Amino acid sequence: MIELTGLTKRYGEKVAVNQLTFTVRPGIVTGFLGPNGAGKSTTMRMILGLDHPTAGDVRIDGKHYDQLKDPMTCIGALLDAKAVHGGRSAYHHLLCLAQANGIPGRRVHEVLDTVGLTAVARKKARGFSLGMGQRLGIAGALLGDPRILMFDEPVNGLDPEGIHWIRTLMKTLAAQGRTVFVSSHLMSEMALTADHLVVIGQGRLLADMSMTDFIAQNSRSCVRIRTPQRERLLDVLHGAGLTVVETGSGAFEVDAGEPERIGELAAQHQIVLHELSTQQASLEEAFMRLTAESVEYHAHADPAAGQQWGDGWRKD
Repeated sequence: MIELTGLTKRYGEKVAVNQLTFTVRPGIVTGFLGPNGAGKSTTMRMILGLDHPTAGDVRIDGKHYDQLKDPMTCIGALLDAKAVHGGRSAYHHLLCLAQANGIPGRRVHEVLDTVGLTAVARKKARGFSLGMGQRLGIAGALLGDPRILMFDEPVNGLDPEGIHWIRTLMKTLAAQGRTVFVSSHLMSEMALTADHLVVIGQGRLLADMSMTDFIAQNSRSCVRIRTPQRERLLDVLHGAGLTVVETGSGAFEVDAGEPERIGELAAQHQIVLHELSTQQASLEEAFMRLTAESVEYHAHADPAAGQQWGDGWRKD
């Protein structure tokens, strides 16, 4: 378990993390989200004792990181996959970590096999692709067989097979009762992986809730309907006091409508339905809505007239 209480970090006038209080619990995958510059990496560094808080407290299973007797057996982390000596092989990089932390050498072979790097174990890390470097970093996090795992952008550089593998790995670790805390900007993947979300913006806590509740509270849901008897169904829905929005695509939507009730109304009036479906916003849409006021770096369209991207660039 990871517990943050009033955690704050200032760099001069800049407040990177502002009074963060939340708990990362075992048995589930907790996603850590926020726009660029929100303070996610700084928070993770403070959890590991790499940065010291200006105020507040953070504990790992009730202790500060520097109080852990064998830290790699308690918490394993991937913060920067490039933090590897390029002249060492994958095997010797992990062996060095194992020997420095009293971990049996056989564990090196086990984690290399887990992450799929056995075939390149003796190759130097400087020749690794981005995805291979990520796998090596994950192997390092798993080396001590820790109770708590923390990953910062773990799918960075991985191919589709690798993304599916790390998703399955994180879910398996959580199912074993471990604490899994993962930060990512890839919303589609986070939606498939995380059970619970912690969202921050400009260093402040914006949300701490289940994935289901987060999407429900930060998005618009509706019922989408298509029918060849449009006018008749519109009259029925209006008569039932429901608000209908035309989409312009041959369908219409009912805000806060219940599909069962709409289906029953259509059946009572012998109206044929070609579609009756509940529409729910994606995690990305819910995230964008919640963090709209917390984005620090805004991109804008190039004001130059006549700009064209694609096969080339030209100005008319």
